[in-house]
Amino acid sequence: MKYNIGALIVGLLFAVGLGLSGILQPANIIGFLDVFGKWNPTLLFTMAGAVGVHFITYKLIRKRKTPMFSKDWFIPTRQEITPALIIGSLIFGIGWGLGGYCPTVSVTTLASFETRPLIVFVSIILGMLLFWVLDKNTNLKSRLE
Repeated sequence: MKYNIGALIVGLLFAVGLGLSGILQPANIIGFLDVFGKWNPTLLFTMAGAVGVHFITYKLIRKRKTPMFSKDWFIPTRQEITPALIIGSLIFGIGWGLGGYCPTVSVTTLASFETRPLIVFVSIILGMLLFWVLDKNTNLKSRLE
């Protein structure tokens, strides 16, 4: 129960932060990526805030035997850069740059009851299902690793 309450608190805090920072507005994302036009630094400040908080708190949190809101640590062990990582990052970046929505923002903006976030969210789910089917039938990801 403690882990669920922790996840709820962190999720609410995260969503409020996204809203306050303006990251829920696709125009701010697209504006950030428009470095040669009307550049909007909103995303830069949001990322700097996230990295800054993480940098300060990570060392303190890692001194604990277990995380505060989970049973185990989920720390990546792989460090190599694979073709799957590069291709996946490029595809993700293209989608995010064209639409201004990432998966987190698409889920958070569902609360607006607008059509566009719903279409983006459904499309993300369909894309994940498409990848799952392709990967299951062709071992696509493992062939790129």
